[in-house]
Amino acid sequence: MLTNDDILMINPFKKCLHMKINKNLILTVVLITIIMAAGSNQIFLKTSAVVLQQQQPLKITNNTSNATTATTPTNIRSSVQTDFNPNVTSPRISKTAFVDPLAVIIGDCEIGKIVLVAPFAVCRGDEGTPIHIGDYSNLQEGVILHALETTDHGKNIDDRRYSAQGSLLKANDSAFKNGFAIYVGDRVSLAHGVIVHGPAYVGNDTFVGMNSLIFTAKVGKRVAIGVSSTITDGVSIPDDKFVPPGSIIVTQAQADALPARIGSPYEKINTSVLHVNQELAKGYNAETIRKLAIEMEDALEEQEMLQTGSPTGSPNVTASSSIK
Repeated sequence: MLTNDDILMINPFKKCLHMKINKNLILTVVLITIIMAAGSNQIFLKTSAVVLQQQQPLKITNNTSNATTATTPTNIRSSVQTDFNPNVTSPRISKTAFVDPLAVIIGDCEIGKIVLVAPFAVCRGDEGTPIHIGDYSNLQEGVILHALETTDHGKNIDDRRYSAQGSLLKANDSAFKNGFAIYVGDRVSLAHGVIVHGPAYVGNDTFVGMNSLIFTAKVGKRVAIGVSSTITDGVSIPDDKFVPPGSIIVTQAQADALPARIGSPYEKINTSVLHVNQELAKGYNAETIRKLAIEMEDALEEQEMLQTGSPTGSPNVTASSSIK
């Protein structure tokens, strides 16, 4: 029979033992967490290395002639044939644009001059087509461009394309064939995490803040959209407006009542963002741009030679006199 003294002696021992087990358990969990985290980093690094190694040139051939038409890395690839989109289309990317190896460009996407497409940005032109990104614009990390079908079994669908001027097109409009499921104008900044889901239109010189959504909507020129905003339900944001951060714009009355960009906290944000991203695009693509400049100089020199009949391009030097 245990006495009270015995119980008092045993209980502290049991309590200490319990505390020791808890401490050991905690240390074990922490150790496992560290090991798992280290392993995850190694896996991520190895995966990134594999992705970069896989960016080997891929020859895309014309299905009708089997002639090679382009050489592209595997993160830039053609669309596939479907019942709603029977044409297999390859991206069209300016030589002066920079597409990061970890970005993805699929199908009917057109990307203009000095455009920066940052890591993990996606332009998916395999459903609603085509998608246009204008000159000097930027798609920052995590940007997604995608659109609803524009045709179904060869028939156009109403209100699924915009003209380059920003008009929403009906299926029977003759301009529909030249329209865009998504049109992003020149000098547009799409900041980190932005989603533009067509049908959608974004006018020239517009800034779209981080984690914002534009879906079935038009945004005019020189607009500044604050972070985490939603613009949808067929609204049209007039030119030179400011959309305050966190706004949800779903009626035209809301869009028309928006304040002016001039005088807002976002008044000049796009100017600096454009500068940074254009410099990055040129820097990452410096060798390509240098080669293009040399090619242009050679072409101009050859043109002058043909016009003047001079091997140097000078009208005072003829081929016969230069041989002497």
